[in-house]
Amino acid sequence: MDFYKRMKIVCEQIPEGNVVSYGQIALLCGKPKNARQVGYALRKGRAGSEIPSYRVVNGGGYLSGAQAFAAPDLQRRMLEREGVEVVWTEHGWKVDMKLYGWQNSMEEAEALYHMFEAKGI
Repeated sequence: MDFYKRMKIVCEQIPEGNVVSYGQIALLCGKPKNARQVGYALRKGRAGSEIPSYRVVNGGGYLSGAQAFAAPDLQRRMLEREGVEVVWTEHGWKVDMKLYGWQNSMEEAEALYHMFEAKGI
């Protein structure tokens, strides 16, 4: 299995105006305990530079990848451009996962699995 190829496919499916957690990406890739590997891959560009990595937040909805962007507030600005409300809290910038989290369906998860199978990854 090529985790990074799977990750690229999953990230390309994140709908505009939604966010997803590192853990959700790992789960959809078939490796539910690999959330840290998702973060590593995003930082190092292992899944490609064209994926919408700004739509990835931590499980609590916090923007935790600011150091990976050209400007510290770039992730926040890009999300806001898509209509995602980002609020400041005492712990940092946060997105309401109930409102903006990608609630992928079982059908979407199965479709991803079939894409992986078809590509042999």
